Amino acid sequence: MILCWQAACSTGLLSTRLVASPIQILGAGWSLVQDGTLSTNMGVSLLRAVAGLSLALVAGISLALISGLSQLGENIVDAPLQIFRTLPVLALVPLFILWFGIGETPKILLVALGSTFPIYLNLHKGIRSIDPKLLEMTRTLRLSRSQTIRDVILPGALPDLLVGVRFAVGISWLMLVVAEQVNADSGIGHMMMDAQDFLRTDIIFVGLAIYGLLGLISDQCVRILEHRALVWRPAHIQRTGNIG
Repeated sequence: MILCWQAACSTGLLSTRLVASPIQILGAGWSLVQDGTLSTNMGVSLLRAVAGLSLALVAGISLALISGLSQLGENIVDAPLQIFRTLPVLALVPLFILWFGIGETPKILLVALGSTFPIYLNLHKGIRSIDPKLLEMTRTLRLSRSQTIRDVILPGALPDLLVGVRFAVGISWLMLVVAEQVNADSGIGHMMMDAQDFLRTDIIFVGLAIYGLLGLISDQCVRILEHRALVWRPAHIQRTGNIG
């Protein structure tokens, strides 16, 4: 595909003003690396994504525990979250700027907002899907409420939580694209917006490639965490034994 892409650009079938060739993209990427532009903007984007995702983890897990562990909590928390989940993010950007200014806060909060929902939904589903026989066993063993949550509910819901984290990691990068194109003076999104003003499609493609690679790397990190955190599950033990 890359060879066909390069051939189409070289023969004029594709205008390099609209679609940069792979060679042009590589050259632009190398020049951005040499002058430090890429590393600086990537560092800023990483900090925003990590900060937003950290807030999303705290908010999503806390809200899922409140909603999943009691019917009263679900009645209070679930409906407002479902409403917020359906609101278009771009419609919230003017409000966020009005409330939090044009600094880093609205960008981080936009990332956190979009990443909270998959964590909440998956963990809530995991808590409510705990086998009733396990809960009956905790009552037979006379475990306290805190022991039941710690030793049964949270481990049982962990696979669903990690699935939610994988979705949240992907959404955090999508939200970052939106956040960094609104009143930003740094970051990969800002770099791409500057490139748009000067019709530098090669730099735009470099930014897209960086977003894609960061998304892939972060997803692989969560998969490694999932592999280690769920080592106790029978399915994992059976799979490991079959490989051995």
